[in-house]
Amino acid sequence: MGRRFWRLFSSLCLALPLTVLPTPAKALVPFVYLPQEKELEGAGLGIAQAAARLLRLGQAEDAARLAELTVRLLPDDPRGWVLLAEAELRSNQTEKAVVALARAKQLDPNNAGIWFAEGSLALRNGKPQEAIGLLRKGIELDGKNAGAYFDLGNAQILLGNKDAALGSFEKAAGLRKDFWEAINNQGLVLFESGRTADAIGRWQRVLKIKADIAETSLALAAALFERGPAERAQALKLAESALAEEPNYVKDSFQKEQLWGPRLRAVTAQLLALPELKAAVERAQANATAGDGNDGGSDDS
Repeated sequence: MGRRFWRLFSSLCLALPLTVLPTPAKALVPFVYLPQEKELEGAGLGIAQAAARLLRLGQAEDAARLAELTVRLLPDDPRGWVLLAEAELRSNQTEKAVVALARAKQLDPNNAGIWFAEGSLALRNGKPQEAIGLLRKGIELDGKNAGAYFDLGNAQILLGNKDAALGSFEKAAGLRKDFWEAINNQGLVLFESGRTADAIGRWQRVLKIKADIAETSLALAAALFERGPAERAQALKLAESALAEEPNYVKDSFQKEQLWGPRLRAVTAQLLALPELKAAVERAQANATAGDGNDGGSDDS
């Protein structure tokens, strides 16, 4: 990190004149340098910056180790605890992340980011109702956080609150330009509500922002396929491209994890059963990650 936090200095004078009797030895007291508070703070923040850089590079476990050192040096700084929680989340240490976030909230209960992080963690742990309460509390403190509205929309989808979810995703997309994930999820809600044309419009908008989104491509393919034979050629092309980009979307279970509703999954299953897609589907099945082998059909649960 470019700076040592302490140094231990000691010296031993062993060479004595041979021609004289030795004088009584004096105790040698090592000199211990104790860093000042400002130096500790500077070191801790420097380590935190290094941890944040590692997080951006995707090295979550290394970032977590540095963040642990940060909170040891600066135990009363909530920023270090939030950083530690994020690093632990990304390295799948969810129980430790809960502890870190709780400590951060003790230190700074009015920090909206801490409430958002707790809400995101609750959502990840399959507790959408709890997530909604935490996210709404954070939004009371900071109503301009697009990511919080996005998480709120996902929690509302899980609870079957379609209208509320659509409103949250629209708010998220309004706050962050080109927030394609929020626009994509608007399409998910609209399609399940029977508003196929509106869903198609959202997904087409996503692909103008970023052309290689497998999820959006396959969802759009299913919607076009449902609309009739005139759209079949484009639907097949989009489906092939999506499965090549992300083979896991061949699995109904994976679609469900991405919050696809039963209607979209059922139409997608019909699309993927077409003879023209047989080769693309078989390649995707071969390349998909291990897991639920339930590759076809829909699950309405």
